[in-house]
Amino acid sequence: MARVFNFSAGPAALPEDVLNQAREEMGDWQGSGMSVMEMSHRGKEFMSIAEKAEADLREIMQIPSNYKVLFLQGGASSQFAMVPINLLNGKKAADYVLTGSWGKKAIAEAKRYCDVNVVASSLEQKFSTVPAFNTWQLNRDAAYVHYTPNETIEGVEFNFVPETGDVPLVVDMSSTILSRPIDVSKFGVIYAGAQKNIGPAGLTIAIVREDLIGNAMANMPVMMDYKIHADNDSMYNTPPTYSWYMAGLVFQWIKNTGGMDKIAEINECKAAKLYAAIDGSDFYANPVEKPFRSWMNVPFTLANADLDATFLSEAKDVGLVTLKGHRSVGGMRASIYNAMPEAGVDALVSFMAEFEKRHG
Repeated sequence: MARVFNFSAGPAALPEDVLNQAREEMGDWQGSGMSVMEMSHRGKEFMSIAEKAEADLREIMQIPSNYKVLFLQGGASSQFAMVPINLLNGKKAADYVLTGSWGKKAIAEAKRYCDVNVVASSLEQKFSTVPAFNTWQLNRDAAYVHYTPNETIEGVEFNFVPETGDVPLVVDMSSTILSRPIDVSKFGVIYAGAQKNIGPAGLTIAIVREDLIGNAMANMPVMMDYKIHADNDSMYNTPPTYSWYMAGLVFQWIKNTGGMDKIAEINECKAAKLYAAIDGSDFYANPVEKPFRSWMNVPFTLANADLDATFLSEAKDVGLVTLKGHRSVGGMRASIYNAMPEAGVDALVSFMAEFEKRHG
């Protein structure tokens, strides 16, 4: 069977070149006589995989030397707790920005450990925008400021990086990491679940400025302490070895594609094509204010919601799958991460136009 165009929000599509290389190396990684899945995480073979993956990620993201790169488990949801556990450092409160469902979950978890100041929110606008920075009620005594630059469910994306002065900026980049260049030095902590732009589910990456490590709250599980992982090169326990290996292949693919500048050029083009198709029609609509539309996750509705099931069924018949919107918002959602080729977006746009002709 031919491969479909998979618009899943996560676990998401992987580059075909990566899948092909993994297939070739499945039973015997580079003459070792073993699959990566069978290797000791402390053996020289896997250590070389891990070291190269970190080096390649540091290169493509231009991560400064005073940041630790941690390869962890638990998804971004565990980071919702690890951030306050490690960054409060005796303070009682942290600032959070609420622009969607994942920010809401981060806030709920942080409230278990500290007072949460919601310094800006687009809840009243149904998460269709980002509050203007000059309206934020930041607290100079906050332990950190947390925000979600791309809300996967609502398709809302920041078009700026907040300036928070001496207060560390913490960011959940799960659905936008590696989609374009960023200045890592602007952030205290960057964390991301892997299953969108990094690799398969099971791996979480945290990029943590060194001065923020070593202050974990007392009586917390050791696995929640950044210092434990940093001191042990992310191998205090057995890490998600195969997901780490796959992430390394993705990092190599990004380098071979042309790095972050080229990836950003492709992603911007894909998003522009899809939004043009939506905006050029009375049959489709996107609820997000144009300056804050996501490059990665494009929700859209049909003029007649009774046609949703037909749209999904007919799309699947032509190899366009997992387009159903999140249950909390309905409609459709096309996630067009790095691994989605431009041909996939072209095929979706063509199908949308043809579907409108028949059903509009």
